[in-house]
Order: sequence, then C-alpha cells, then structure tokens
Amino acid sequence: MTLQEQYEDARRRYSRRRVFLGGAALAAGGLLVPTTSSAFAAPAVLLTAPKTAGSALRPFGRHLAFGAVPSREVVVSWQVPANVTAPYLRFGTAPGEYGEAWPAEVRALTSDLAWQSEPLFTVDPHVGQAVTQHYLHVRIGNLLPNTTYYYVVGHQGYEPSAGDVATFRTAPAPNATTPFSFTAFGDQGVGYNALATNSLIADLGPQFHLAMGDLSYANDGEGGRPDDRYDARKWDSFFAQNDLVAAEVPWMVALGNHEMESWYDHHGYGGMRARFTMPDNAWDGSTCIYSWRYQNVGLISLDGNDVCYNSDANLDYTEGRQQTWLKAQLQKFRADPSIDFIVVYCHQCTYSTSGNNGAEIGAQKRWAPLFDQYQVDLVLNGHNHVYERTDPIRAGKGTKKAAIKSTVNPVKDGTTYITAGGGGESINSWADSKIADSYYGNVKDATATMRVDQEDGESKSVKVTWSRVRYRGYGLVVVDVTPAANGTPARMRVRALTETGALVDELTLRRS
Repeated sequence: MTLQEQYEDARRRYSRRRVFLGGAALAAGGLLVPTTSSAFAAPAVLLTAPKTAGSALRPFGRHLAFGAVPSREVVVSWQVPANVTAPYLRFGTAPGEYGEAWPAEVRALTSDLAWQSEPLFTVDPHVGQAVTQHYLHVRIGNLLPNTTYYYVVGHQGYEPSAGDVATFRTAPAPNATTPFSFTAFGDQGVGYNALATNSLIADLGPQFHLAMGDLSYANDGEGGRPDDRYDARKWDSFFAQNDLVAAEVPWMVALGNHEMESWYDHHGYGGMRARFTMPDNAWDGSTCIYSWRYQNVGLISLDGNDVCYNSDANLDYTEGRQQTWLKAQLQKFRADPSIDFIVVYCHQCTYSTSGNNGAEIGAQKRWAPLFDQYQVDLVLNGHNHVYERTDPIRAGKGTKKAAIKSTVNPVKDGTTYITAGGGGESINSWADSKIADSYYGNVKDATATMRVDQEDGESKSVKVTWSRVRYRGYGLVVVDVTPAANGTPARMRVRALTETGALVDELTLRRS
C-alpha cells in the first residue's frame, strides 16, 4: 500500500469515537497506553501526567529557516517538553532591545510508540505509550535586508535569560554583490559524527545550510513500510543536538525516504509538517517542495520519493504535479538575468556509484532532461553515505574530465552532480568492490559501476566513466558564491571537506 493508503486503512479500522477520545486525552496532558501491540492500536488506559510548572519546561531544539524571500522572511521554530501557555518570540536589532511578543503557532504531534517494538513492555516500560511532541513556529516578515537580529523564545512561567539569546541574519537584497557561502549534507542522524559535522558548520559560518533528507533516523526502516521500526523521541535528540548551530544558521530541508513516516497523514509527511516550516510554495499543500533565491542563486528543493523506485511507497504520489512545477520553475529561473546559478537539492541520487542505494532511474528519466534543458549548474543530494562528484554530465554522459581544482562551464559542459551523504550516519560502500577506499578516489580513472533499480523491480549494473572524485567518509560540501562585480563574472567554488575540515575535492563553476 502507499503511505496514504496505510494511514487511511488504520483510520478505518478503529472507530472515530476511540480515536478522538485518545486525541482529547493527550491534549489534556495524558499518556495513552494501547491494549495491544498492533501498530494502530486504539488507546485504552489513560495515565495522567503530573502538572509541570512552566518554569521547568525549558525550550530546546531551536531551528531557523528562510522564507522564499530570505532578505525579508525568516521562520523561528523550537520545541518544548510539554504543552505550555502563551509561547512567544521576541526579537530586535540589539541584544536586550526586543519589541512586542510574537505568539507562536503550536503544532502538537501525537505518535504511538507501540510501533517501535513487539512484544510490549519487555525492554522499555515506555514502549507502547503514546507521546505528544509540541513544536512551535513563528513566521516573521517585513524584515530589513542584510541585518542581524537578536531573539529569545519563552512562554508563561519561563522568561529567557541572557544565555538564551540567539541571532539570525537576513540575506542581502537579491541584486547585492556580496560574496556568501552555504553548506550541505544529507543523512545526518544522531551521534558523534553528526556532532562533528555540526561543529564544522559552526566553524565555516555559512549563510544557510541544506539538509538533504534522512534527518533523524527516527524511522529506522527503509521508509514508508508497515514494518518500519519507529521511535518519535529520536527527533527530540536530533533537534537538541543541532540547536547550537540551527538556532543561528537557517536549515533548508528536503525530504528523504526515512521521512516517509506512515503513522502520519499527508502521504506520511504529517510529522515533517509539524516539525518544520519550509517555503512550500510549489502548490497549496506541498511538503518540502519549494523554490527560493539567495542573491544570484536560484534554489529548488525536490521530493525524490515521488520518482523513487528504490523506496517506492510514495512513487508518483504527486501525479505529475511536481514534474510540471519543476519545469515551470526552472524556466522562470533561467529566464531571469539576475540569477546566475541554479542549484537543485534533494535526497535521492540521479547519478551515483555507491552500492547501497545506487542511482535513481526515475530522476534520470524525468528530471535529468529538464536539468539539461535549463542548464542547471549543480545538483546536490544525499541518500548514499559517501562523497562523490561527477564530471559535468549531459544526456547521461560525461562531457569533459573535471579534475580536482578544475573549472567547469555549465553552459557548454553540463550539470555537475554531487552526492554528499556523509552527514553522520553509517558509511556506505561502492557498487564496484574493486574500487579502493582511497582518500581522493580514482581521479585518473573515473570508471565505476552504477547500480540502478528499474521500473520492473529488477536491478541493473552499468559501467560509467564520469565518477571523477570519490571519498568514503564523513563530511560536507561548502559552496562559496561570488556574484559578478566590476566586470568579473560570477563563480561558485564547490569544496568537499572531511568532518575534521580537510580538503577532499574542489571545483569552480563559471558560466559563460
């Protein structure tokens, strides 16, 4: 069944009366224990949670996002351990000089932990209960461009202190010529290596970060399957881990297969809609499918699950709407003379030679021709837990050898594809077992094996010659953008760094 069918089937199997009874009890602050280990078991016993003073409920997990116009729009989001009264945000252009309190939108997300394990109560006495997480969001508009703002969050009974102050900075005006940088990785998870890549982001100080799916791994299965193991509480650890970075660097999020959480509505994306506020301007009701621009760069976030045969629970769920929107948005960006570069980011790989998830035939057949047509400069993704950069590609074939520290002209050379899935989760292997796990990869010999899951469910192996740089380890990508100024053309310098900051790869994109 598709994700939406799984969700609707569960709703049908239990009466509306019992479902709504459980929701009302949770809103009152209780925990619901199902009478059976069935995944959608109806609640039966109410365990009343003790009242907690607001002063004891400290906000955590702050994370920022830009709106579609980052020079004017920012979203501040955070979490509280339980329901609170009158949550708010205060902000201003100087520390301590805050204006009125902006009320926060509360999105309560209830999850049944019975999905995590069977039988119940054999290991963890909390397994089998339901948990409600409270996510708070404030959208701010009409901000001043290129301005640093100081902010605090709180609620009735909790007044933030000087140690709670964080900052965000709006983007310069779209026509500004200020150099800027951004970072990107996928597949972060929670743990030591995730903390290391976070530390690297903090050291680099980018204007924003692209988180390309498979974020917390609360869903520990393939994604979108009824037998996936799930622990909603892992999202608490994820947000707490990232707070010190994401509270000041906007994280722009794309969906991965592990974000297909079939316990929630909206094709399994109800949890993501509660936790994050992305621009989502593709159409009314889209989730993490959106476009925006930062100065001279147009950025597009896509949902690879829509074209994915590797994890197919949401295959074709947009019924072609994402494809139509993508074509229109690419056409709009490329027709705008003030936009030099187009960057597309998503989770699944259009081209990759990793052996774990391979490359995605759906992206190759549906998206790559549009990337060629509208001269997309750079495509970033995760999914495979390695670093890999292709030579520039057009019509599925490499057009030139792009060694480390070389320059590519996307107008005549084609699109560069980068897999940056070393955000912190376990590292994957290559499809070709003969490829060494060397530091710089096989730069001189770019031949490798690409594994592709076909529409008929079979897997196909193809020899390719565009796999220019490979690195099997943790790290991220940093992109330094220099807009055109004083007769000098715009350029993007793309670097891959290990989690300790060592240089793995470097490439310059310059259009002419």
